[in-house]
Amino acid sequence: MRDLHSAHGLHTRTLEGTALTPTEIETTSAELQPEAAHDHTHDHDHDHQHSHDLEPGLHQHNHQQGPSLNPELAREINVEVPAEEVSKAFRTVTKRYQKLARIPGFRAGKVPESLIKSKFAKEVRQEVLESLVADRFKQAIDEQKLVPVSQPQMVDMQLLDGEPLRFKAAFEVAPEIDITGYDSVRIEKADATLSADEFQAELDRVLESHAVVEPVEEDRPLTDGDWAEIEFKGQIKDLAQTVTEDGVENAAPTEPIRGENVLVEIGGKNTLPAFNDALRGSKSGQEMSFEVSYPADFGEPKLAGQTVGYDVTVKAIKSKTFPERNDEFASQLGAFETWSEFEAKLREMASDRKSTALENQAKDRMIGEWITRFQFPVPESFVQQQIDARLDRGLRALAQQGMSTDDMRKLDFNRLRAAQRDQAVNEVKASLLLDRIGAAEKVEISEDELNNELMMLSMQSREPYDALVKRLNEEGGMDKIRDQMKREKTGTVLYEKLSS
Repeated sequence: MRDLHSAHGLHTRTLEGTALTPTEIETTSAELQPEAAHDHTHDHDHDHQHSHDLEPGLHQHNHQQGPSLNPELAREINVEVPAEEVSKAFRTVTKRYQKLARIPGFRAGKVPESLIKSKFAKEVRQEVLESLVADRFKQAIDEQKLVPVSQPQMVDMQLLDGEPLRFKAAFEVAPEIDITGYDSVRIEKADATLSADEFQAELDRVLESHAVVEPVEEDRPLTDGDWAEIEFKGQIKDLAQTVTEDGVENAAPTEPIRGENVLVEIGGKNTLPAFNDALRGSKSGQEMSFEVSYPADFGEPKLAGQTVGYDVTVKAIKSKTFPERNDEFASQLGAFETWSEFEAKLREMASDRKSTALENQAKDRMIGEWITRFQFPVPESFVQQQIDARLDRGLRALAQQGMSTDDMRKLDFNRLRAAQRDQAVNEVKASLLLDRIGAAEKVEISEDELNNELMMLSMQSREPYDALVKRLNEEGGMDKIRDQMKREKTGTVLYEKLSS
């Protein structure tokens, strides 16, 4: 499947229930960080398809069974089944048990009815409920022209043989969404031209991945262009400090920052000046202590605006050799005959990525405008399912990163669920809007488009195409994939229509 789950926004994260792609797993671990600010995304899984590869029970992460319903969308019906129908259902199920039951001392089909009622009371009652409740519930909602979008919650259930069956069913219905003016939103197309610096960054990444790092045997100090292999321990300086017999200590100590076998380029453009100044001129085996004041806009939030005291040991001096940019190296990178051919392809791929990223950002803004403009209630059941989907993706990511099951159990899931709520609500709104607008635009998915998507999913999952199709049809997943594709296509159609 195309990367429908990458973290670039509303238009790709919608009501879906398909398997998670590797890209999604790699990009969603941050969703378990309660304070993290996320871009709009959607992942609405109507069927609670949880992460069953995790230990049973853990993937459910404490979500409540039978979520509360949105009062604006909640409906309740009272259902009653006459006593004679209840008795008939009991007799029918009991007789079937009489025919099938194998009890020592009785011939097949000759087990007394009284024994069946006593020995299989729970099973008989459950089958009677299943035979009566579903039909009567459907009949009641059809009569009242109601279309539930959540599983009904049955309350006040009373079932006794010879007495009427009475119960109440509460559920949510879809909201009415007025999308008048959806096509008046205007989105500006950004310039997708690849700059020289952007192309150089792409080229540097390729060269970096093929660079060779070797130790410097010569006994000499570190100079610009060298790479220092260091081991360090850092301690964030607290503004509030106390004086003890052992010296100055932080009032609220934090966990030390540690690193081993870390390579630092002396004089490198990505190396902090404080590290350059401290390491330049030092030798292998030398120990030093110094402080680093990080700027407020530093990329790592934990360090931004902080001052850290470091204890550093230089373990080795190393040199990094980059491959020559020639035709031979180009042939190692793919089916390229010349270096110029490789550079042209790299530029094309980088340009496409930038164009796609900018287009995705523009679609996010477009759908964000719709979310702001069109106010409507959302089914709480959808929101809870969406939170489940987000947390399940995060748990998978943490498991892949090595977090143990015991550590996962220690997570505060109530806090995590609360932190995901606002984002989940927006994702549900975006999905409902895309469905409604897609219908207005008459967006459809052709069989060829669906088959191409299934072929890509088959290749990604390494599941044979025919087996995949059979499984999706049996599990009801085919409609989910088609709906997901329709939402994505709707976003693309409207972007082309509304951008300038």
